[in-house]
Amino acid sequence: MDEEIKKTPKVMLTGDRPTGRLHIGHYVGSLRRRVELQNQGDFDEMYIMIADTQALTDNAGNPQKVRDNVIEVALDYLAAGIDPNKVTIFVQSRIPELFEFTCYFLDLVSYSRLIRNPTVKAELGMRKFGDSIPVGFMTYPISQAADILMFGTNVVPAGEDQEPMVEQTNEIARKFNSIYGNVFQEAQILLPNSEAAKRLPGTDGKAKMSKSLGNCIYLSDDAKTVEKQVLSMFTDPTHLQVSDPGHTEGNPVFTYLDAFAKDEHFPKFLPEYKNLEELKAHYRRGGLGDVVVKRFLVNVLNDTLEPMRQKRHELEQNIEGVYSILEEGTRKAQEKASSIAFKARRAMGINYFENKKLMEKQQKAYNRAHEQQKALEEYLAKSKKK
Repeated sequence: MDEEIKKTPKVMLTGDRPTGRLHIGHYVGSLRRRVELQNQGDFDEMYIMIADTQALTDNAGNPQKVRDNVIEVALDYLAAGIDPNKVTIFVQSRIPELFEFTCYFLDLVSYSRLIRNPTVKAELGMRKFGDSIPVGFMTYPISQAADILMFGTNVVPAGEDQEPMVEQTNEIARKFNSIYGNVFQEAQILLPNSEAAKRLPGTDGKAKMSKSLGNCIYLSDDAKTVEKQVLSMFTDPTHLQVSDPGHTEGNPVFTYLDAFAKDEHFPKFLPEYKNLEELKAHYRRGGLGDVVVKRFLVNVLNDTLEPMRQKRHELEQNIEGVYSILEEGTRKAQEKASSIAFKARRAMGINYFENKKLMEKQQKAYNRAHEQQKALEEYLAKSKKK
């Protein structure tokens, strides 16, 4: 094969809305996997976006909330192990090309297609806008498509709920390419690699851990707060007495243990059992109280979170340094988006000021027209003399 044929770079992009600190649901669902992928070194480029523009689509009346939480999300990323030497962390609102191409992509999507997006439907139902749906929120899948396409992304780590978003992104890429030429490549979603990582329930037993519901355990929570949250958690409602057989499926405490407990935690915190399967078996047959299991979960979570707390505490001593990391990452991201935007504008033919061929073509056309007009005028003048 020709050595000069370039291999398509493997590019990953993902991100979070800065509407609050990140919780353990974010960690299990995406953040832990990002650190693993970063350390595996399989990607040529990795981007993590702090999606402040998207956060404003339903927080326009409270911009301070978004501003304050940009740094909170950045601190959580770095504390969890994201390495800015390997991953480009950037702020969405500082990349002008994202807004430019969101505008162009809006013309490639019909309204009927947009409102069929299952993720949009679910988000609208959760936020209960009524008749006051912000247009920016309604069209955020198109903005998200720009986020993905403007970095040459071909892998998007995300949950199953984001599959319709990636599908719509690829539809936009195909539509653009069919009209203007092959500029954008399609992306594929990288789903969580285990059931436990798909979505943690809230501590109140509700299906989703959510900041607005107050049923979260945050990565930055101290040990006492974690203990309080875990001890108040819902378990199996049929497990009324210690002697009662219990259910582990659908039991939030065991769902959390599936996500966090490792074999090495047992000799350290619960030596009566070798592993989680032994603990589950005892709970199912009865004779094991919820408090014992919850106390074990408290220890497991605090063991996992303590290194992050310590790292975050160090980072909090140098907030200016954290902003410098974001600034440098945003500069790198802007360079990449700018290079792809240059190609896309050229394909669209709207690179007016750099397009010398267009100028020359138009000049020749006008010169020809002037020559033809002059020839006509000379012919008419001669005809009158005769």
